[in-house]
Amino acid sequence: MSETKSTIAGLAKGIFKDRGSKFLAFAEPITDEEHAKQRIAWYKKKYHDARHVCYAYRLGENLWRTKDDGEPHGTAGMPILRSIDAQKLDNILVVVVRYFGGTLLGTGGLMVAYREATKEALKNAEINA
Repeated sequence: MSETKSTIAGLAKGIFKDRGSKFLAFAEPITDEEHAKQRIAWYKKKYHDARHVCYAYRLGENLWRTKDDGEPHGTAGMPILRSIDAQKLDNILVVVVRYFGGTLLGTGGLMVAYREATKEALKNAEINA
């Protein structure tokens, strides 16, 4: 038996800063994979001047995707997805836009930053059961 999951009511935002880098997080409900792809393309166009536009989404138990967008493998998309899963959320997309501040954060620092940015957005989200 699968566990019950919730989604969010609408767009929620969060921000996290570390050593000059700024991480803007956007969480929003999605209906299907095509909807997720359209929204990701929109964020990439809107934030074309950002260094990285990373994301994760979950649609049901077995459909999820992540993207590190040039960050070291596993340092952006997976921390975003783990934050989504920790809140037991479904039908959700989280995009985190990074503006590089000139100081390398290292893999551990990146994982923390993407996780914390996502947590900030989800903290500001209205959860629907």
